[in-house]
Amino acid sequence: MERQMNKPLFMAYATQKGGVGKTTFTVLTASYLHYEKDLTVLVVDCDYPQYSILQMREREIETVSKDRQLKALAYEQFTRLDKKAYPILKASAESAISIVEEFLEQTKVVIDLVLFDVPGTVNTSGMYKLLSEMDVFLVPISADRVVLESSLNFAKAIGEMIKANPQKQLYLFWNLVDKREKTALYDIYSKGVASLKLPLLKTRVPDTKRYRKEILGAGQRPFRSTLFPPDRQIAKGSNITELIDEVTETLKL
Repeated sequence: MERQMNKPLFMAYATQKGGVGKTTFTVLTASYLHYEKDLTVLVVDCDYPQYSILQMREREIETVSKDRQLKALAYEQFTRLDKKAYPILKASAESAISIVEEFLEQTKVVIDLVLFDVPGTVNTSGMYKLLSEMDVFLVPISADRVVLESSLNFAKAIGEMIKANPQKQLYLFWNLVDKREKTALYDIYSKGVASLKLPLLKTRVPDTKRYRKEILGAGQRPFRSTLFPPDRQIAKGSNITELIDEVTETLKL
């Protein structure tokens, strides 16, 4: 994907349905790419009023500062990488772009990717303008018929919005995949998505509680963290790194 020189890629996991894990996907993507894949990431937390990612960072800093093993792990990681934890900016949907532009003008660090944790409802003030600035949209969908129809309608609306700009890209992916459901069901639904000419990634993310696993202290390696990449052992079978790898390969990052 071609980009303007010196301009980072703006990307967001976006949906009009809550509870699909877009904040978790944002954190896992940012941490995996920043700490494992040699990209430099900036995260913008626009999810008012909870600002979940910013709160997660604050909890982690406090936990790591009190845990000798985690402190040693963090020291080793940041020394080896020779870079700091990715910054997290707090913004409203209306102010997000101007805050990012100001940050990019002032920082001496070259940012490759800006991940926006956007509000969970499209009715939020400034949301349309914020979405119009994105280069890449990643839309999680699930096999629940009501949720799927809502997500597809949202994706079609995004597709119409970006139709005039071929540089902007939209990709859907299966999330919360129930292992008890037959694969054929997802294949049938996937054909329906394809008939709408909506690009669908190959990687399917299973429904699992491991996404909730944060740093708890006592040297415990995390899965979801703003300071560390997803633990490889815990990540096995989650398809998270496979999903992110597919995204970066598709976008040629």
